[in-house]
Amino acid sequence: MENKSGESEFWESAFTDKQEMWGFEPAKSAILTRDLFVEKGVKNMLIPGIGYGRNAQIFRDERMTVTGIEISKTAIEMAEKHYGADMVIYHGSVTDMPFDDRQYDGIFCYALIHLLDSGEREKLIRDCYNQLSDNGYMVFAVISKAAHTYGTGKFISKDRYEMFGGVRMFFYDQASIHAEFDQAGLFEISEVTENYPFFLIKCKKQERA
Repeated sequence: MENKSGESEFWESAFTDKQEMWGFEPAKSAILTRDLFVEKGVKNMLIPGIGYGRNAQIFRDERMTVTGIEISKTAIEMAEKHYGADMVIYHGSVTDMPFDDRQYDGIFCYALIHLLDSGEREKLIRDCYNQLSDNGYMVFAVISKAAHTYGTGKFISKDRYEMFGGVRMFFYDQASIHAEFDQAGLFEISEVTENYPFFLIKCKKQERA
């Protein structure tokens, strides 16, 4: 388990210094996930690592109720400023999930899980799956080994490197996606280009017999 206070301080200073560092346009992964969630009739959803909310509004525009989790207090305040204070955002690390006992129809996790170590990734997938309602969908956007930054920085463990500013990143391929998500209802892996090449990992929770 890695230093949570250090993680909190990193994101706190990042959001304080750079403010809306990714702008307000939603990520391509968020747009694709919105389309899936609309098609599947998702009504309430969770976004672990919601940041300042840039990926949340397109879901709310479709009348979905969005709940978030965010480690940076500054980012939460920015989300309230830009998108209103009526969106519930829990302040804390996703490694401390669950923050409530609700079941969600949809969960969207963007560019977050690859920042965690293997134990934390396993816990996050399990925690998200446990909070999905039967027939609910969860989508993870993760960085791919095709990224030009793969293999750079300080080697930590297989496919995991410490990058600029101390960010630790795990780079996914098809094999590691199957290893981590097959038990969580994985049904589709697609590729999407954001600022880096990403995989979009889609899972569905089967209805209990």
